[in-house]
Amino acid sequence: MTQEWVLRHPSLARVRHGFFTRLGGVSEGPYASLNCSMRSGDVPEALAENRARVAREMGVAATHLMGVTQVHGDGVAVVADIWDRGPEADAMVTTRTDVALGVITADCGPVLFMAEGGAVVGAAHAGWRGAVGGVIEATLDAMAGLGARRETIVAVVGPCITQSSYEVGPNMRDAALALDALAEGYFEPGARAGHFQFDLPGYCVARLQRAGVSHAAATGVDTMRDEQRFFSHRRRTLAGGGQIGHQISVIAAYA
Repeated sequence: MTQEWVLRHPSLARVRHGFFTRLGGVSEGPYASLNCSMRSGDVPEALAENRARVAREMGVAATHLMGVTQVHGDGVAVVADIWDRGPEADAMVTTRTDVALGVITADCGPVLFMAEGGAVVGAAHAGWRGAVGGVIEATLDAMAGLGARRETIVAVVGPCITQSSYEVGPNMRDAALALDALAEGYFEPGARAGHFQFDLPGYCVARLQRAGVSHAAATGVDTMRDEQRFFSHRRRTLAGGGQIGHQISVIAAYA
């Protein structure tokens, strides 16, 4: 994996993909520099240029960098046609080779999928709500609908907040365990009484493995601690709030 403006993972070497950092763009201020969120409040011209740079890196037209309106749910959109602004969903799948699927994060887990040697790909936005709510399994099901066999699916969880940085309260833990009792193994006691440290990437990998994919991995990169390369909601909150940019993680089917 390189340390440039985009990180790649050897497990996905068969397909065009990238976990893009916040480096290499033109945005300024709190959005500096490769902000790719359509809902961030960034200057439209800067946002368009940033996304065009990502599209070029992926080998697709700027109009073919596809996204959805993320809502922390388990909805999956099948990309069969080109849209200007995607539907409400938190994942996409496709067999088209002329599009790239991009999910936006700033601590949540971006999960990139490929199957059938790269003929079917997917991308999911997995925060804790989406992960315990089934967005990973919903993505796998949607890929199966496009002809992907579960045993051929490879998935990688990209840069996100890791356990040492992710302190949560008892309400979040209780909500997660109400949906998936097996999530208990991914909470460790926190430094503060009554608080816990949640292993989001480890939990996502476990859900992938439980679902029977052929290979699941995580980059292990912590967005909260790496301020130079990544935007982070948690870091922004600890600093008192304010505007923030978001990075993008992208995959395209084997051409």
